[in-house]
Amino acid sequence: MGHTPFGYKVENGKAVIDETSAAKLKMLYTNYLSGMALVKAAKEAGIDTYHGTVSKMLTNRRYLGDSFYPQVIDEETFHAAQVERKKRAKSLGRDHFVSELPVLEVPTEFSIRPALQHFDDPQEQAEYIYSLIESEF
Repeated sequence: MGHTPFGYKVENGKAVIDETSAAKLKMLYTNYLSGMALVKAAKEAGIDTYHGTVSKMLTNRRYLGDSFYPQVIDEETFHAAQVERKKRAKSLGRDHFVSELPVLEVPTEFSIRPALQHFDDPQEQAEYIYSLIESEF
């Protein structure tokens, strides 16, 4: 499993909004849409990170909410940031780099069969337990 996106935390196996970082994320979008550069918008929002990371944060569709992550950014704000991103890229002659990323549907609900065996080797045990996971899709 990948890392938990900024603005969320996992509690009891479920993603929940981390209110402190979600507020910073919302401020990032506000700052960017007000005309600030990526890193400056992040820094003003209290997020100390790199240009590429900020760009990924502005394009992360998870912030719109899905079957695992609750919504942090409303669709209008997210869409406005994408339009602004494309506008800026075009004005800098970089519009050929901006593309729409495919939305991947990843199963987030699973069940597991009971473990009936035990292995002394931790790797074998982990592989066995992992083999018991069943996707509900």
